[in-house]
Amino acid sequence: MRPNVMTRSIVSATAVAGLAIGTLAGAGSSFAASAPAAPPAVSAEAFGTLATNNLGLTSKQAKGIQRWLRGWGYNGDIDGLLGTNSWKAIQNFLEDQWEYDDAIDGIPGPNTIKALQRFLSEHSQYTGPIDGIAGPGTRAAWSNWANFIG
Repeated sequence: MRPNVMTRSIVSATAVAGLAIGTLAGAGSSFAASAPAAPPAVSAEAFGTLATNNLGLTSKQAKGIQRWLRGWGYNGDIDGLLGTNSWKAIQNFLEDQWEYDDAIDGIPGPNTIKALQRFLSEHSQYTGPIDGIAGPGTRAAWSNWANFIG
């Protein structure tokens, strides 16, 4: 009777191992077959004001910047979110006053930040380099300017 018990144990263990391997192999192939497709590409314009970059400003400070821009004739919503339309207004202001000569695209890229740094160096005690990087000094000066006008 002992050899029979041993044979059954080996057969049972082999069957369990085979089922486990088969299940894993099947799960792997069914997972690969049902994997979702990559999401479609979305243009920057589709995001509109949802893509915001306040450069560290609070909502209250951003509203102050937006009110100040509106007072100078640069229209936009006063919602406390510096999104595409707000950055277009900032870029228009910088183009008119502070040597910004890049696209009015609503994206605060390096050229926008350089023009902003020139403006802030004259009006908000920014003393850092005009390098197009919105680092701590630029953000602090931007916050100081927002506090001053808000």
